[in-house]
Amino acid sequence: MLKKSIVLLAGMAIFSLISAQNHSELGLQAITSDLVRGQLEFLASDLMEGRETGTRGEYLAADYIASVFRMNGIRPYGEAEVFGSSRGFAQRGGQGLPGLSRSYFQGMNMIEYGPGETQELSVISRNQTGESAVDFMYRTDFGIRTGTVGRSATTQVVFAGYGLMNEKQGYDDFKKLDVKGKVVLLLVGFPGHRDQQSEAYRKFRPEGRMAQYALERDKAENAARQGAVAVIQVRPGEDPTGEWIANQIYPYKGRFFESDTPPSAGKRLTIPGDSLKEALPVFTVTSRVVGQLLDGTGVDIALFEKLAAEKMTPASLLLPGKFVRFRTTVDSKIIRSRNVLGCIEGEKKNEVVVVGAHYDHVGKSNGWVFNGADDNASGTVGVMSIARAVAATGKKPDKTIVFAAWSGEEKGLLGSRYFVDHLPDSVKVAVYLNYDMISRNEEGDTKGNKADMTYTEAFPGLKELTTKNIKDNNIDLNLTYTASKTPGGGSDHAPFAAVGIPIFYFMAAMHPDYHLPSDEISKINWDKTTNIIKTGFLNIWELANDDKYLNKSAVK
Repeated sequence: MLKKSIVLLAGMAIFSLISAQNHSELGLQAITSDLVRGQLEFLASDLMEGRETGTRGEYLAADYIASVFRMNGIRPYGEAEVFGSSRGFAQRGGQGLPGLSRSYFQGMNMIEYGPGETQELSVISRNQTGESAVDFMYRTDFGIRTGTVGRSATTQVVFAGYGLMNEKQGYDDFKKLDVKGKVVLLLVGFPGHRDQQSEAYRKFRPEGRMAQYALERDKAENAARQGAVAVIQVRPGEDPTGEWIANQIYPYKGRFFESDTPPSAGKRLTIPGDSLKEALPVFTVTSRVVGQLLDGTGVDIALFEKLAAEKMTPASLLLPGKFVRFRTTVDSKIIRSRNVLGCIEGEKKNEVVVVGAHYDHVGKSNGWVFNGADDNASGTVGVMSIARAVAATGKKPDKTIVFAAWSGEEKGLLGSRYFVDHLPDSVKVAVYLNYDMISRNEEGDTKGNKADMTYTEAFPGLKELTTKNIKDNNIDLNLTYTASKTPGGGSDHAPFAAVGIPIFYFMAAMHPDYHLPSDEISKINWDKTTNIIKTGFLNIWELANDDKYLNKSAVK
């Protein structure tokens, strides 16, 4: 009898294993290059007008994504529909009102803002004999990236080197430096950035263009957290006035297009909150403004950069006798945008895994459409394709799987931040998969199969699971794995990682077409894109049905 029971149990275990394999195989069969291409060609078409946040093109893209979800049997996970509009998803803990159904959309009000009519900047020098001021002119000697509200102050100036706070390398330009209520003068770059052979360069160099972009963005955030009222950014050896030329006689000649004026940087947006954390103005100045600021202070920028590369230690200080008087005004208005949210409900309704990608891009300028085929129509198609594959398994997962297309990533990760900030207390996110730019080849990728996966360091099972699925399913991907304590940077995994949710994030390549009209369908590697999507599906299916790879230790 015991022998029969053992045989029966073994048979049940084998059946369960085969059944699980069959479910995932059905999902894999639903992911094809033709499926990927058909969806991507539409999202990256001129009809979408570059999908800039809050525009008609982005709204059209959102409607398309929602229709694909509905067509594939994906349930809505957004707000409740009320008289043709919507009410706050978060305010009701994600629950629809009686008799009302959810929509596929999570709406967000945003502030669109930019420089107003008045921008002023003066440098004041004080000594024992008196005080003098030099008044500089907007777009002659300085440009500005305003905050969300107008600001004005007359205050001291602090030199904060590169403005870095790098805990891992033990370097902090703000350590023991009081910047509260002051203007911070800082340099672009990092210790050793002018000497690629230096130890400092190897130590502080950001890996990849996204990290380099995030480096400069984070500096203003560092200053704001320390209590500064403004930042003056200095680019030694560079002339910013080329961006302010008033008599543009000849057409603007970019690498891939021509127009009468330079391409627009697009509108700046933020989610309104109860603080002014994004109100910090950042001034870009000419060398003669810098000269006036540093005259008589003993600070020599060239010497500072040399010593920073050699000693790798900060040299921050209060600039003696130097003050800045500034006034900025802001033009702003409220616009509305939408995340697109769908789900396949699991046995555990409120324990979820989230698959996401931003569907917005940078819009159009001077008649040129920035289609954003790779950035990030490719990742958005990844989310839609995984949704279809999960539905094709024919099995209800253990955890609920949420499929998200984020708005506002290009404006500062706005959609994903809003989602994370407004999660109901009852919902627990077990893991987040992010797709951003998953369709291109970098120079030197001769086999067309290289890509990167970043994951939360405390969850090594995410790497082990990925490696296993690629090997077991003969997927042609050569992944570079990067573990990070709190993965950050300029994509939508960052808000999840910041609140302790484990993440893994795929990106195929950084390329010369980034944020240019030349990021088009013709340059996509369809096989690589499909293989990255298949790998993500296999991972998500496993993570939605088993916690083995979400333990904070290596899987044995």
